[in-house]
Amino acid sequence: MNGAILTAAVLCAALWSFSSASAASISGPPRLIDGDTLAIAGRVIRLADIDAPETRQRCETTQGSYACGEQATDALARIIGNRDVHCVGDTIDRFDRLIAKCSVGDVDINREMVNRGWAVAFRRYSDAYLSEELEAAKSARGIWRGAFQRPVDYRAAQWKVAKQDHPEGCPIKGNISSNGRIYHTPWSRHYTRTRINTARGERWFCSEQDALNAGWRAPTR
Repeated sequence: MNGAILTAAVLCAALWSFSSASAASISGPPRLIDGDTLAIAGRVIRLADIDAPETRQRCETTQGSYACGEQATDALARIIGNRDVHCVGDTIDRFDRLIAKCSVGDVDINREMVNRGWAVAFRRYSDAYLSEELEAAKSARGIWRGAFQRPVDYRAAQWKVAKQDHPEGCPIKGNISSNGRIYHTPWSRHYTRTRINTARGERWFCSEQDALNAGWRAPTR
């Protein structure tokens, strides 16, 4: 495929537009990163006002623990199916992610993730989906069928442990593979089995922003 055809294909697969109010709109086939993050045409998008269990996170039921982080990502995949996703947002966070409300057809993906119990309302920033969270908890749906640590608290705990284990206090792993330069946070799926070889140009980062600035990107599913 030559450059002109490839460019046309990319433009057809993901349609971008920006309004005078600085709102961004993007549509196309997504690549899932975790239960509240996806990428469309290389643009990483964080689902606004919700917080899903991280990929390595486990939750509890009376039958034992289970991989609730992976199940949250699976839930997002089921909601989307094989359809294109449409996202609209007007905020870029410090990790250069578009904070957006996303949908497939008439389905609000953000709301549906909370409604199904695979994400919670991100109360630190908004109570937009608080009623859906309360209803999911009342009905014991998703992670509400047992005990769990709120994702924001899980991330903080994982970061604290990983930071203590690394002499320089910089626990993010910057790996180089056939997929490119990928960084892994302490809560990423492949964090524990990723080994860093500085002789190959791999390195450690103290923050996601440092990794992004250096040209590394977050892993996608």
